[in-house]
Amino acid sequence: MIGIGLIGCGSMGMGLGRALKSLEMARISAVCDENPDALMKASEEFGAKPYRSYEDLLGDGSVDACVVATPQFMHERICVAAANAGKHAFCEKPMALNVEECDRMIEAFKRSGKKLMIGQVLRFYPAFSKIKGLVETGLIGKPFAISVTRIGGGWGGWTRGWREKMELCGGLLMEVNSHEIDFMCWICGEPKTVYARMGRFVQKGQDYPDTCFVTISFEEGAFGFLHSSNASAIGDLSGKIQGEEGTIFWQDGFSPNGTIRYARISGESETVRIGDIGGEDPVRKELRLFLESIIEDKPSPIPGEEGRRAVAVAQAAYMSNEEGRPVEIKGR
Repeated sequence: MIGIGLIGCGSMGMGLGRALKSLEMARISAVCDENPDALMKASEEFGAKPYRSYEDLLGDGSVDACVVATPQFMHERICVAAANAGKHAFCEKPMALNVEECDRMIEAFKRSGKKLMIGQVLRFYPAFSKIKGLVETGLIGKPFAISVTRIGGGWGGWTRGWREKMELCGGLLMEVNSHEIDFMCWICGEPKTVYARMGRFVQKGQDYPDTCFVTISFEEGAFGFLHSSNASAIGDLSGKIQGEEGTIFWQDGFSPNGTIRYARISGESETVRIGDIGGEDPVRKELRLFLESIIEDKPSPIPGEEGRRAVAVAQAAYMSNEEGRPVEIKGR
């Protein structure tokens, strides 16, 4: 059984912890949070030893791997320390706030020989897993265009604070849209250049744009478009993929009543209700795959290089907006 150290006991961390608790191959042996109330709650719920500092948790011999669920401005320092301590790590998205931090994380785990997985959980949601499967069957041929819309209003019930500061959260494109960027790359391959326009129109409490239009060109010839906003009175999570032999549309990707519609150019369209797809809970699945990669010594399901890719696109988009020009993706 793998001993897990849970670092970060806010709502995200507790959700990950409860998913871990359902997996027989792991046990949460230690928890860490700077907030004493959150720490005690997690310690009691999981029967785990509490630590106020991640350094102390990483020194606990019962911890084989850590799950990092802190705000992203802390990801690099914690993950590098975990690698240096000989621990595997599952790190929530976004991987970090810039490619330089990502590169240091990747190198630390290469040196240690331990696993690093980035929590790009969108891949495991029924709608997006189904769409990827349809593409892989060759149903629509080679994808050449993808567009994704994710818009809504404000932060809802999420804690604000650090989420309103660009230097702490990375703005919308990292805090929220690392999911959509990762998905677009999962479908179309390696990104090459980015051009973006952005502005802040409604959410004056945050110090970064509340509306972003991002165009991505991919190395294999496809291109993509992302519309992101937390300044919309009407929410929308939808998208389209055009392939050389067919097309896929989806609407309300997180809702069981959402739909996926697909067709070959020469055929009739079919529609699937997302709630009818079924499958394992997405968070449980990503953690199960992480644990299996450790137990079976398999490659990380979502390695640091793929987490870095989403950060690189977002970073290039911000630069493009500032400089008014297309920006090449910064490779390793």
